[in-house]
Amino acid sequence: MDGSESKSEVARIKRQIELEYEAAMRGMYGFAAGTAKHEFITAKMENMGRHHEQLIKLVGEREATKALAEALEQAGNEAAQ
Repeated sequence: MDGSESKSEVARIKRQIELEYEAAMRGMYGFAAGTAKHEFITAKMENMGRHHEQLIKLVGEREATKALAEALEQAGNEAAQ
């Protein structure tokens, strides 16, 4: 994978993390309750973990953690608007 493909893949994964985080937040504050709500949020968090692992393979642990933090910040900013 060349540099531009790697950057594109990182951007795609970061966007997936944002979407998972937004969905988890909607699940947390939405109308669902009980076990289903917990399972939904857990699944979203596990998905974010898998995406983070993909990032580690692409760019290393330090950059992957930075990308994860950026994605979560972006998702939080979008949710606040």
